[in-house]
Amino acid sequence: MKSVNIHEAKTHLSRLVERVQAGEEFVIAKAGKPAARLVPIEGTRKPVKIGGLKPAPVPDDFNTMFESEIESLFAGAASRHGRRRK
Repeated sequence: MKSVNIHEAKTHLSRLVERVQAGEEFVIAKAGKPAARLVPIEGTRKPVKIGGLKPAPVPDDFNTMFESEIESLFAGAASRHGRRRK
């Protein structure tokens, strides 16, 4: 928890509040001694949205798609290019 002096807290209160809303906590000190704690109010944080994309349809043949093309790429690689030059 970061400590800030009361003058800094007064000067930058809006910035501190934004950071508190993001989840940080601060101790406000007066003459070097802790006087108050600035913490977010429970339940005011926005929930984190995970996976904002809509699900895409998956074709029935997904596991075998392009099977012959992939097989020919591996099996036919040597015959397609011929011998290497030295």
